[in-house]
Amino acid sequence: MADAPRTKKKPVKKKAKKKFSGKKAAVWLFFTGAVAIICGIIAYLLVILNGERILADNQDKFEMPEASIIYDANGQGVTKLYRENRENVEFAEIPEMMRDAFIATEDRRFEEHSGIDLWSIGRALVKDVVSRSAAEGGSTITQQLAKNLFLTQDKTFFRKATEASIAVALEHKKTKDEILTMYLNRIFFGKTAYGVKAAAKVYFNKPLDKLELWEIATLAGIPKAPSNYNPISDPERSKERRSVVLQLMYDQHYITKEQMDEANAKVYNPNTATANSQKYPAFIDFVVSEAEDKSGLTEEELRQGGYKIYTTLNTTAQSIMEKEFADPDNFEKSVDDQQVQGAMVIVDHRNGNIQGLVGGRDYEKKGLNRVNVPRQPGSGFKPITVYGPAIDSGDWFPWSTVLDEKKCYGDYCPSDSNGNKYIGPISIRQSIKESRNASAVWLLNEIGVKTGLDFADKLGFHLDEEKDRNLAIGLGGLTNGVTPLQMAAAYSAFANDGKSVDPHTVQKIVDTNDETVYEYDPPAAKQVMKKETAYYMTDIMQGVLEKGGTGTGARIDRPVAGKTGTTQHGIPNYSSGYNRDAWFSGFTAEWTAVVWMGYDKTDKQHLLKQSSGQSAALFAKVMEPAMKGMPVNDFKKPPDIQVDEPKPPTTVQNLNAVYDPASVTVTLSWDALDGADNTYRIYRKEANEPQFTRLMDTMEAAGNNDMSVAPGLSYEYYVTVYNAKEELESAPSATVKVEIPPEELNPPGTDEPVPPLDPNAPTDPIDPSNPGNGNPGNGGNGNGGIGIPDDGTGNNGNGGPGNGNGNGTDNPGNGDSGTGNPGNDGGPGNNGPGNGNPGSGNPEIPGNAGQNPDNGTMNPGNGNPPDSNVPDDGSGTEGQQTFDGLNLGGNGNQGAVEGTDGIIPPDGGEGVTDPNAAG
Repeated sequence: MADAPRTKKKPVKKKAKKKFSGKKAAVWLFFTGAVAIICGIIAYLLVILNGERILADNQDKFEMPEASIIYDANGQGVTKLYRENRENVEFAEIPEMMRDAFIATEDRRFEEHSGIDLWSIGRALVKDVVSRSAAEGGSTITQQLAKNLFLTQDKTFFRKATEASIAVALEHKKTKDEILTMYLNRIFFGKTAYGVKAAAKVYFNKPLDKLELWEIATLAGIPKAPSNYNPISDPERSKERRSVVLQLMYDQHYITKEQMDEANAKVYNPNTATANSQKYPAFIDFVVSEAEDKSGLTEEELRQGGYKIYTTLNTTAQSIMEKEFADPDNFEKSVDDQQVQGAMVIVDHRNGNIQGLVGGRDYEKKGLNRVNVPRQPGSGFKPITVYGPAIDSGDWFPWSTVLDEKKCYGDYCPSDSNGNKYIGPISIRQSIKESRNASAVWLLNEIGVKTGLDFADKLGFHLDEEKDRNLAIGLGGLTNGVTPLQMAAAYSAFANDGKSVDPHTVQKIVDTNDETVYEYDPPAAKQVMKKETAYYMTDIMQGVLEKGGTGTGARIDRPVAGKTGTTQHGIPNYSSGYNRDAWFSGFTAEWTAVVWMGYDKTDKQHLLKQSSGQSAALFAKVMEPAMKGMPVNDFKKPPDIQVDEPKPPTTVQNLNAVYDPASVTVTLSWDALDGADNTYRIYRKEANEPQFTRLMDTMEAAGNNDMSVAPGLSYEYYVTVYNAKEELESAPSATVKVEIPPEELNPPGTDEPVPPLDPNAPTDPIDPSNPGNGNPGNGGNGNGGIGIPDDGTGNNGNGGPGNGNGNGTDNPGNGDSGTGNPGNDGGPGNNGPGNGNPGSGNPEIPGNAGQNPDNGTMNPGNGNPPDSNVPDDGSGTEGQQTFDGLNLGGNGNQGAVEGTDGIIPPDGGEGVTDPNAAG
């Protein structure tokens, strides 16, 4: 079938577009502009009319603030927050520099706009869009005044529109001078101060016309965040904010560069502040700060908004703390007006409720809350970076052995500061009880610094990963320090079966309509350490308060565990045993408390002469009465802990010691004990030594020999049993004493003994310019002492030098030849010690020099040589080489507790660091 012929369609003509003529465009623009203008006029009129209406309706009815009330833990009202401290000023009373400072800081175009700064609003809108929140205000001084007059703080469009309408109305009704004056009289400056006149008195105790530039800039920086930028609460942030204000004034040509630099250099003195008479001031300020953070309300709203703020305050504990902090006998006396300061906080670790806190001895006056001020924790940090993480690893236990020995780790050489230093292998329990530095650092080196850092992080201490990655953290040597509140939270975890604790003061906030605007919701507790770790650490730290521990002053009428901490002053090129910080952190079965003492500013004149014992004593003075009436509970062992502390080996019995003159040996014997893992440790002390030292270890079950004895000395011995598998050592055996008879020396060619020289006989000095020229004599063999010649002078004889072989510890001397008269039985000639070999005896063994009756006799040495390893006890005088070879070993004051880098305070003190660390 053939295709049908196609019909050709006619092309459709496209309609031509109508051109939009310029005439029509002009018409559209005219009408569009007219509509916009009309809308703008209507909107402007609405804004003006609305603002005018609000002003008219409230001309005499500005909203009056209502005092908020603080309630204690029992729901009893204890104080009102709002105490308006306001003094109004006239425009003429306000210094021109102050007007400039506030305009430069708050509203640089104040003199140009009509209540609303469109440029600032546009900038704020851009920032709000970027941040996706109503973060930027863009408010002028006039808008801020409008906001303050009506206390509408919510950041909404309608609030901003109302604020703007009032601001425009204010600009129509008031002059710029009037608006600025109202603003400076109305705004809140923190610390209950409203208006610049009251603020000047609160912070500087001055009238406005006496304020300096740096003081004016300080005030101008406060309104942005009164609780953060006032110089009493936070001097450092206030100074930073002041610098911003000065820079703005300089940029806007209100001040010169020289004025800015001079003002920036000023340091605020809180002693100029006026007194604050509010009840429980430190606790209340802490509550307000916490409420601001948790609820989003401003400090001014919280103080004036009529809120009911329910807290954890224990009025009994708080009152006792304030009473003890007001007693000067609880603190060292200072040399001037800068007194020793302190801080304390008590937390119920069962729920995190802060029972009370004190921010300083004169907090009412100064207001620096030292509970939140970081300081170096010293040995109080050992449980957090050393012992806690070691035990939590499962490889270490309270009875595990650590080494308390003098050892350097690269260029870091920690020093024991106890009276009895470097005592060798000891248990962890003893190490923490006596707060030994060397063994703590040794253990941290064993477990690794990272392990210590990780454990501290879980307890809330986020240390500097670079600067704090070193062994000094084991002794509390930190870059930035820690606060008493942080220490309380950490120690609360030890007391709370290893679970985290969230210290807090605010329970609930209710507004005037009885609507709850905030209620504490405790975070889920984290298991920051094993239950076993918490139990063992609690058990160990109870020993700190036992006899011989560093925290005995903290004992009260119920079980307490805790740790002392002291830090060295750290002043460059200044040697002193005084300290910078003294801590005690402790807990009962219910409460944890931390006490800190020290100066706010440390220098050579402002150091603690005492150690942490005073902090421990203050802990006891507060905690015992504060907990009176509460049930006395012991620390409970968790039921699922199966590992019991093994018992140490049985004490060695029937130790006996016999001297064998033929072999010059002391033979020791004892009753053998069963046990393949037992090692016997023999300890010895010479009569002149202050303490026993470990002589040797032996696997011989029944005895061993001491071949390092010296004639004429007296020795004491005891023996212990060490179980290597359990790392436990028995108690010492009974001691035994052995007298070694003196050695008798004969002159050459005779069998008669030579009588010993009288050490008290007078001697004459040697004349080195007149040596003898006789035949040399032969010195007898003896135990070489110190080469100091004795001078005997006879008649007409010439003697030569003698040669003797020494066997002692000091270098032999080379004596000059002397004169003697063997023919006329003159006195012994001058003779130095022989040119013999020095001996290899123990440092404490005195030697007898070689003798020659013809050529003179040297006095024997008798004492510890200065290069021996016999430790000095405490801080006494080192042994000194004397004329007759006698070495006087010093007997220093023996501290009962930690000292500072080997310098023991008269009463014994806790140890701190050298420049390498804090102890």
